[in-house]
Amino acid sequence: MPVIGFDMGGTSTDVSRYDGSLELVFETITAGVSIQAPQLDINTVAAGGGSRLFLRSGMFYVGPESAGAHPGPVCYRKNGHLAVTDANLVLGRVLPQYFPSIFGPKEDEPLDLEGARKGFAKLRDTEEGQQYTVEEIAYGFLKVANEAMCRPIRNLTQMKGYDITTHRLACFGGAGPQHACAMAKALGMTKVFVHRYGGVLSAYGLSMADAVNEQQEPAAAVYEYSDPIRAKDDPSASSREERLTSLAQQATDSLIGQGYSKEDIIIEKYINLRYQGTDTAVMIQERIDTKDDHLPYADAFRAHYRREFGFELEGRDILIDDYRVRAVVQGSNPKDCVPVPSLGAPKPMDTQKTYFENGWEDANIYNIDDLKPGHEISGPAIIVQSISTIVLEIGCTALVTSDGDLDITVDAYHIKDDDESEGEEIIEDPVQLSIFSHRFMGIAEQMGRTLQRTAISVNMKERLDFSCALFTSDGGLVANAPHIPVHLGAMQSAVTFQVEYWNSEGREGLKEGDVLVSNHPQLAGGSHLPDITVITPVFHDGKLIFFLASRGHHADIGGITPGSMPPHSKCLEDEGAMIVAFKLVRDGAFQEEGITEILKSPGKIPGNTGTRNLNDNLSDLRAQVAANNSGTRLLKELVEEFGLRTIDAYMHFIQRNAELSVRAMLKDFAKENGSRSEAIDYMDDGTPIKLTIEIDEETGSAMFDFTGTGPQVLGNHNAPPAVTYSAVIYSLRSLVAQDIPLNQGCLAPITFNIPKHCLLNPSDDAGVVGGNVLTSQRVVDVVLKAFKACAASQGCMNNLTFGDETKGKEFGYYETIAGGAGAGPTWEGRSGVHTHCTNTRITDPEILERRYPVLLREFSLRDGSGGEGEHKGGDGVIREIEPLRPLVMSILSERRTLQPYGMDGGSPAQCGRNLMIKNDGLIINIGGKCSTTINAGDRLRIETPGGGGFGTPPAPAQK
Repeated sequence: MPVIGFDMGGTSTDVSRYDGSLELVFETITAGVSIQAPQLDINTVAAGGGSRLFLRSGMFYVGPESAGAHPGPVCYRKNGHLAVTDANLVLGRVLPQYFPSIFGPKEDEPLDLEGARKGFAKLRDTEEGQQYTVEEIAYGFLKVANEAMCRPIRNLTQMKGYDITTHRLACFGGAGPQHACAMAKALGMTKVFVHRYGGVLSAYGLSMADAVNEQQEPAAAVYEYSDPIRAKDDPSASSREERLTSLAQQATDSLIGQGYSKEDIIIEKYINLRYQGTDTAVMIQERIDTKDDHLPYADAFRAHYRREFGFELEGRDILIDDYRVRAVVQGSNPKDCVPVPSLGAPKPMDTQKTYFENGWEDANIYNIDDLKPGHEISGPAIIVQSISTIVLEIGCTALVTSDGDLDITVDAYHIKDDDESEGEEIIEDPVQLSIFSHRFMGIAEQMGRTLQRTAISVNMKERLDFSCALFTSDGGLVANAPHIPVHLGAMQSAVTFQVEYWNSEGREGLKEGDVLVSNHPQLAGGSHLPDITVITPVFHDGKLIFFLASRGHHADIGGITPGSMPPHSKCLEDEGAMIVAFKLVRDGAFQEEGITEILKSPGKIPGNTGTRNLNDNLSDLRAQVAANNSGTRLLKELVEEFGLRTIDAYMHFIQRNAELSVRAMLKDFAKENGSRSEAIDYMDDGTPIKLTIEIDEETGSAMFDFTGTGPQVLGNHNAPPAVTYSAVIYSLRSLVAQDIPLNQGCLAPITFNIPKHCLLNPSDDAGVVGGNVLTSQRVVDVVLKAFKACAASQGCMNNLTFGDETKGKEFGYYETIAGGAGAGPTWEGRSGVHTHCTNTRITDPEILERRYPVLLREFSLRDGSGGEGEHKGGDGVIREIEPLRPLVMSILSERRTLQPYGMDGGSPAQCGRNLMIKNDGLIINIGGKCSTTINAGDRLRIETPGGGGFGTPPAPAQK
């Protein structure tokens, strides 16, 4: 039975999966920081016994702040903060009488139950908490904490195609056994395992760990040809075993040098394989039972790829990226447990009032040292260890194994809420609101991970230039995973347009099995043409209930230049294929012929070309459909678990919660700064973007009036209204000084006035490819300037495209380049980061150079480019690329003339520069917007802007 490791400590929780072997990954994200290094596949979340508890804006929040060991939770008697441990104590799940007296200033007092109760009583006395008892508030926080820890477990299993209900939850860490049974219930798992040394299991495991030496070296070879004629060949045979044997000898020698015997060493061989044209490599271990098979690693690779990604890539060679060998000396493994006869229930040593899902219950208390193999304990109960406390929930039964461990069987049933009866009003519950916020966001995040895994292009798989979101049946945004900010408001516009379009008179409507696609910025709520939105209606009992959508940037969809980001486009048709409304999937069948015709259609226009990356387009569109399908499955499971009326109600409650938070922020700003605020900034061509904000101090409503913004331009940095909505929703979300759900509720208090045919509301045929990536950044700068929030960031995405239109060599590549962030009242601007409306990665140098005919000559920070101030603005970057054959290279950028402004006495940042460095040393400034052929040996050098400084710079020291 596969195992989910659940390690809950004081400040964080680690989850992992084991099914006969340790799973490795080469990148993880912990607390928002991406770490790229080979490591065990362990997901970490900021939720532990010391996680702080907050009740604000009608929602329960657990962490990510931690009370730490000092001062610690309130019950530590050091003037600490209300934390998860306090909740367990108040609910009778942690027993002070069985804890040592090591708390307080002199470390000689017991846990402070009364102090913890007073902490929760303060929350009860607030407006948001007055409807609850102290116990209900504490239990609500536990439910929210459990849901926060369930999210990474769902990601670790469902995201990779595993059935979570077939796993056993192995819990350890000091706090884990108090939460494991409740989490297993929530996850639908039926088995929990608590080791007798669970509280210190990591340390215990180290004493029994294997001794391992790993050796790995890169390779660049074909493992299996896709051509049927050459399928019997073994192209790497001459070197494969030789290299693996050499690595095995190195690993063996290392262990022998540490004193281990050669006879005890086990060799494991691996090959890191990937499909040609992709960057997702899978480390495949040699299987002993297939040594005599032809190309034995290939079948295992295909099986792994099919299970994790849902498909195989036919017609592509399988390539070798790395050879890897592990030399292992096995540690001391415990003996297998033997079955034991049942001894029935032991006699409890005490009883304790403990709070569970039905309220206070009499829970039996047992000491682990008094239990014998075969004893069976039914919940509710508490089992005390010297290193932990184990809480058995109602419906759980623990069997003491022959080794003294606890094998717990969980009744994972779930009863739908009683409020599913028709006609009965569903009342908003802050605890449920917090839980559903996690569940909705978890679905959007899993959609994003599915899209990343199944996509083919560098743009989506590596740069993560996509967004995934959930919508109500009328198209209102409910949850948008933290992907690309400029997609936020625009995606809702796209969904609402499709709802109106397909339900209008004379149209065929929507039915189960349909998937929609669009990208038109002015007519269909798009951002710019390369951003293609795939929308899936979700049905329940024949009724349309929700929508799911994924928007991804396709590196090429035709147009006048490779990469579909032409610097000098003057109308929309110059920028690629246009899709107002099309059923990408009809009755469950992918409409490849129809979408291919659309993507090739720009080639019918003189001077234009159809898509140069058709195969990638089709593969990525299928990946977007797969992402939506994964969201559909998870959303339907949620409906089955809680009922449709409850899910629908909480979608609207979450939108209202975001709305109330934004209204409160606007009222606070108006009280401090007045009800009217103005700001203006200019594009490099002199076009003004002007914003006047009028706030109603009583209601928190606001008018965002862009009167005074310049007219649309004969260029491509016009921005459709959906882009302005996205920039504003992002800015408002950033201005609210707390963690709130990011959804359409953020815009509910806002009324817009965007004059027709101005830069931010152009005509239907105007060029807009630059508006999404340039003007959006300046709209954010203007909004933040109006709110006096911070200095200007780089105000640009520095859009670089290059490609080739030579027949047989066609390709297009696109990336955005980081710059400096503006400083604020209490912070320095970050250097070398994507800011505001873009949230993509830069392509790794190895992948860039492997997949495209270029060399990356330099990628560094541009020292001194940030503005000076009390708080200094962030520096931009330098990125210098040399083509290996003549390529059309295009740059679409801003802030090459007008500097990013400083604020409150801070200095502006340096402008950016785009230079072509010829092979003979000649340097040419190519301006902010340019497309030209650059020959082999020449170089394109992009110097991006910095961020403005904040506050008057300190006076120089006197000599």
